[in-house]
Amino acid sequence: MQYLTERLILKTLTPEDTNSLFAYYKRNREFLRKWEPLRDDTYYAGESIERMIRAESIENERKSSLRLYLFRRGGDKKKIIGFCGLTNIVYGPFLSCYLGYKLDKDEINKGFMTEAVSKLVKIAFDDYRLHRIESNIVPSNIPSKRVMEKLNFTKEGISRKYLKINGKWEDHIHYVLLNPTFD
Repeated sequence: MQYLTERLILKTLTPEDTNSLFAYYKRNREFLRKWEPLRDDTYYAGESIERMIRAESIENERKSSLRLYLFRRGGDKKKIIGFCGLTNIVYGPFLSCYLGYKLDKDEINKGFMTEAVSKLVKIAFDDYRLHRIESNIVPSNIPSKRVMEKLNFTKEGISRKYLKINGKWEDHIHYVLLNPTFD
C-alpha cells in the first residue's frame, strides 16, 4: 500500500526494506529511548526487524493494524524518516483503534508528522470506516501533543501509569478523535 501527501510517501514495507528500517532505528535508537519501552540489542537486529516487517504485513492484510512508513517525496527512496500506524483495530459496534507514531530525530518540528497523521486519519475514517481513534502521549512529549492539538483530537484525561516507558511507569494523556460522519 502506498499513499501520497504534499511532501511525503506513506507506504507499507516488505522484507526488502529491512536494511532501510534497520538504518532508521540505528540513527534514532538513543533519541527514541525516552519515548519507548526498554529494548535489548536483539530488538534492533536485522533478523528481528525482518520478522517485524513480516508480522506487520500479516496484520495489514487482516486489517487489524496499518503501519505506514514515511519517506520524503523527491528524496532518498530508501531513507525512512518515521512511521505512523493504527493498531488494535476493532470492528463490530466498537469501530475503534489506537494511533501511534515516531519521527526521525532530524525531522521533528517540520510538520511532517501532522501531515502524515492527517492522511492516516482520513484513511481510518474513509477506508476503514472507523468511528474512533485513540492516542496516548507522555505529558512531556510536547511535539506529539502539538500534533494532537493541530488535528483537533480531544483530550479526554490522564491515564495514570499507563505504559512502562524507558523502564518507568508513565502517565499518559488520552486523546480521542471521532469520525464526524458518525452520529
